[in-house]
Amino acid sequence: MVSSSADSEARSYRNASPGLAFFLTATLSLVLMFVDHRGEYLGQIRTWLSAAIYPLQVAINLPAAGLHWMQDNLALRSTLIADNTALREQSLVQAVQLQRMAALRAENERFRALLDTRSRVADRMTVAEVLAVDMDPLRHRIVLNKGSPQGAYAGQVLLDADGIVGQIIRDQIYTSEAILITDPDHAVPVEVVRNGMRTIAVGTGDLDQLSLPFLTRNADAKAGDLLVTSGLGGRFPAGYPVGTITAVDGSEGDAFLEVTARPAANLDRLHEVLLVFSPEPEAGIAAEAESAPAAEAAQ
Repeated sequence: MVSSSADSEARSYRNASPGLAFFLTATLSLVLMFVDHRGEYLGQIRTWLSAAIYPLQVAINLPAAGLHWMQDNLALRSTLIADNTALREQSLVQAVQLQRMAALRAENERFRALLDTRSRVADRMTVAEVLAVDMDPLRHRIVLNKGSPQGAYAGQVLLDADGIVGQIIRDQIYTSEAILITDPDHAVPVEVVRNGMRTIAVGTGDLDQLSLPFLTRNADAKAGDLLVTSGLGGRFPAGYPVGTITAVDGSEGDAFLEVTARPAANLDRLHEVLLVFSPEPEAGIAAEAESAPAAEAAQ
């Protein structure tokens, strides 16, 4: 009598027809995908694999980083002089604007004291570098070189020098995966600076375009209106630039306008981003929240 063993079964699988091998492999893959989709049992495994391939991501990014370094260091002297002059002028203009901002901030604090409200804007930030960019044209994701050891967390907001970039959607220990505001699966609450009107800006899959699909025909929206974060939902701090409305079309006769906007951030030229940390709740707020249940119980 012939007994089967693990080696014999392995040999029989290797000697199987290519069609059978493909069928078994595809079946196993579908089962794993279904199990992971239902219960997310493989999330930790993905995290471990992301941490394991971190050195490979750094090695892949090294040639581009080296080329970028060489381009910066081999720039023409005239270009550096022109850039230096422009930066000096910009610094002077911003210094003058900051003088006015100090007065406006003091005035804002007085108004907040009168209204007994508290600031929600976070001041703590850190810089993260972009390691990789998703090559899928309709999937705007990037990988950053900051993970949970550096304080990065899912839901953390990303900024560049001009405005909102996106938010982190997955912590991978040594790295983080972030989604850009132009991804079709992303939406951000915004406010029109000119009139305070609030709506939602949705990604279109185009790095140069956002959509505002929820504005009715009587909405007061114009090309050139600046959009900033409204702060609704508590995810994005209020007041940061999101984009500028580029077109408003109501010619179709629908109940809603076709409004498009251009993102404020330079999403096609990202090298570094700022990670914004959520503000810590003030002691007064925490004490008030803790005392509320006790007061209700006493009543």
